[in-house]
Amino acid sequence: MSVLIVGLSHRSSPVAVLERAAVGGDALVKLMRDVFEAEPVAGTFVVSTCNRVEVYAEVDKFHAGLTSISDLLARHSSLPLADLTQHLYVHYEDRAVQHLMAVASGLDSMVVGETQILGQVRQALALAREQDTLGRVLDDLGALALRAAKRAHAETGIDRAGANLVSVGVGLAAARLRPAGDGPDPVHPLAGLNVLVVGAGSMSSLAVATAQRLGAARIVIANRTPDRAERLAASVEGSTAGLDALPAALADADLVISCTGAAGLVITAAMITTALSLRAGQPGPDARPLVLLDLALPHDVDPAAAGLPGVSVLGLDSLEGAGLAVAATQAEDVAAVRAIVAEEFAARVSARHAARVAPTVVALRAKAAGVVESELGRLTGRLGTLDDRAYAEIERAMRRVVDKLLHAPTVRVKELAGSPGGDSYEVALRVLFDLDQDAIDAVTKADADLALGTPAPQAPGAAPVREVGP
Repeated sequence: MSVLIVGLSHRSSPVAVLERAAVGGDALVKLMRDVFEAEPVAGTFVVSTCNRVEVYAEVDKFHAGLTSISDLLARHSSLPLADLTQHLYVHYEDRAVQHLMAVASGLDSMVVGETQILGQVRQALALAREQDTLGRVLDDLGALALRAAKRAHAETGIDRAGANLVSVGVGLAAARLRPAGDGPDPVHPLAGLNVLVVGAGSMSSLAVATAQRLGAARIVIANRTPDRAERLAASVEGSTAGLDALPAALADADLVISCTGAAGLVITAAMITTALSLRAGQPGPDARPLVLLDLALPHDVDPAAAGLPGVSVLGLDSLEGAGLAVAATQAEDVAAVRAIVAEEFAARVSARHAARVAPTVVALRAKAAGVVESELGRLTGRLGTLDDRAYAEIERAMRRVVDKLLHAPTVRVKELAGSPGGDSYEVALRVLFDLDQDAIDAVTKADADLALGTPAPQAPGAAPVREVGP
């Protein structure tokens, strides 16, 4: 089985297409199960965020897997396949492994180094595990990507500025909320301002925490489910508002951060017009500014609202340039993260090559153990009865000699397996020691059976080892 990725992101697609392709909740589960049930697919998980939709799959046929996944993405997004295909990218085998590690580490994010993607990848893997669609290969790959990402954040300063979509967006919003010549406080850019957060999911939780950290005077949470809004508001001593009271909540706000999972508009131009009329005085060029930061996909805020007096709407497309600017100041950290990803990838490749020759090594050691056992039997027959202590010393000595003789060639063949022409070293070991191919195949099958949880048969020719001594 090989790993295949089919996806689209802010790098390959306009926001309008991403909005159509984005899936969440039951729709995400349905897409994942449809992919899993496709004939060439043995395992899958889906990463769907505000700036990417990626299907990861274990496939036995590249072209069949690509066709099936592309068709399903088009069907679930209700986009013609021809329109969707021009925005899709494909990664296969080693490139797929490297891509997932880069994504989890924040290297492929709109704001390079943001930490939220690590949790999103972890949640995607957990959901696939819960739905029983993950598969062993993708489970191992997911663990590798999460390990690389944790190292990236622990060993480098890639996230030292706390940069993420929310903090970058808030920075842009704060600059628009202050009059010219009265720039925002670099430490508390939201000081004295009222913030309304619409939604109570993971992104909203991050928005609330960011608003508090950046000095917001008052935080209000509006959500479809009151209980979740109340819990989130309690964490920052904020208050709540019902979605049916949004115009009034908008009227009191300076900054609105909206990040729900709704399929349609949550904040309409009509709502904002009503909110502006509720403010002190009538809306006009000198009215108190209102900034709406829309981090949802599909978008929550009616784009027409940007045409209202004193209103600014910042969407995901507005943040890309700011994210690139953050990345430019972190070039050294980005290079360090890339080095970690390369190191983890090289370790995986090395382990795979070592695993490939492992059956030959195991078969060699099994044959050597059989020779020792045979010689011990012959020795016992010639010398007569040996007391247990003498037998144990002779057995230990013979096994130590065999271990020392085999140590160098078996370790070296694992090291050389990853070099150009590495297969030839395994073949040479097989020929030099006259190893039975059936014994090697039995070890390979035993490994597969063990992975499936079935008892592993003993390799042909492997004698039982008599355990003697401490």
